[in-house]
This record gives sequence, structure tokens and C-alpha cells, in this order.
Amino acid sequence: MAQQEQPLEELRVAILATDGVEQIELTDPRATLEEAGALVDVVAPHGGSIQGMNHLDKGDLIPVDFALDETDAEQYDALVLPGGVFNADRLRADERALEFVRAFDRAQKPIAVICHGPWTLVSADLVRGRTLTSYHTIRDDIVNAGGQWVDQPVVVEGNWVSSRGPKDLRVFDERMIERFRRSAERRVPRAA
Repeated sequence: MAQQEQPLEELRVAILATDGVEQIELTDPRATLEEAGALVDVVAPHGGSIQGMNHLDKGDLIPVDFALDETDAEQYDALVLPGGVFNADRLRADERALEFVRAFDRAQKPIAVICHGPWTLVSADLVRGRTLTSYHTIRDDIVNAGGQWVDQPVVVEGNWVSSRGPKDLRVFDERMIERFRRSAERRVPRAA
């Protein structure tokens, strides 16, 4: 019996996160991507591990695959930006993280972002003229940065997939896989 091809086979995905990440917004998309055949790395400002959060309570320590100084956006086909207030607030203040995100957007690689994750897009000066959703408390930040905020479970616009938060993870995962698959179909295979 032939093995069924997975829709994201060999697609390399970076999940950019740091301490304070909303754990389910990292672990759920990662599991969905890996099940679809993607190769997923957790990238953080530092090596070792990052502290996951279950809203206000500490969750698990999540191993980091690569520190920002050990990798770059060119090595990946897509990016996931999970939320978590502390995670997003720390990333938006880290110029290396902002440049990592800008590189994905310049190359029109898909970016999936959820909950407070759009704060990083705001600070990277990428939301002007874009339509997206997020956790409702950062609506004003998106609007003040020139973006259009909508209250929908998921918004797909261009290379971005955005979502409001954990309650929308099922539909977020579906749209993320669809968008990443379209990108995978167009990409040029890497040289060995």
C-alpha cells in the first residue's frame, strides 16, 4: 500500500515565540503542521527553552530548536506567530525578531498569527493597509498602525492568516494549512 502524500511534506515552518507564549497557540498549530508533514522549528530570541503559559498560569517549558542568532528567515517557507501577552510584548521590543518577521513578509511567505501575535506585526510596521483580526484588546493598536481590524474567527488576506484566539484554533488551523499548502505548491525545491 502506497503511503499517502502529506499536503505540507518538506515545508519548513518557523514558530517565533519567547517566554510567556500562550502554550496552546504554539502547541496546537505545531501539532497540526507536523501532522500535515511540515518540518517545524521553534525559534526564540534565546536558546534552551521558553516558558509556556495557560493564560495567567505557568504551563510547560517548550524546547527551542534555534535561537534567532542561529537561523534566518531564508531557511523557512512559512511563519507562525502565536500569542500570549508577555510573548508578543517581548518580541515586539526585539529588533532581531522584527527583522525576522519583516523578511518573511518581504518574500511574501505565508504568516499565520493569532491572538496577541499581531503586536509583532504592528511593531514591524507591516499592518498599514492590511485587514486582520486579533484578540480584541489590541484592536486599537492595529487601527492606530493603519490596519483594518475585523471581529471574525479568521481573516485570510494575501500571505497572512490571522485569528482572534484559542477558541478559534480549529478554523485557524484549517485556514493556516490551506494557505501554507498553496505556498508549498508554488515553491521551488531546495538544492540538496
